[in-house]
Amino acid sequence: MSNVNKQIIFNSDLHFEHVQWKKVLLFWKDELKSFQKRLDELAKRWTDKSILVQLEHYQNQFIIQQNAMNELDNEINSHEINIASHSKKGVDILNTNLVKNHIEFRNKMMTQTTIYDNLKREFFKFLTMYM
Repeated sequence: MSNVNKQIIFNSDLHFEHVQWKKVLLFWKDELKSFQKRLDELAKRWTDKSILVQLEHYQNQFIIQQNAMNELDNEINSHEINIASHSKKGVDILNTNLVKNHIEFRNKMMTQTTIYDNLKREFFKFLTMYM
């Protein structure tokens, strides 16, 4: 019989991670606003069709990212409501499915971080060429 080490995960642990993720999402959303301002400046400066196509590409990517961030934010809020309902019942330890969902969400956040960082790097290269 193997001795499986089971770690107890408390609501407060998950809540802490949610708070951190919400801060990251808020920062990204704020960054997107400044990126949009840069796009607007470039759109006023350039009339070259190939550059305008690239501006449209970034505009679309920023909209996609904003939507993804809103979805992640909504998922965090839903999970927080679930945690709150457990807390009201006096249950501080979540069941296996909820923890599994949290871990899956953590993976989504890691994936989103990679996607967003790559887009940001690409956009900065673009800005270097055309600002």
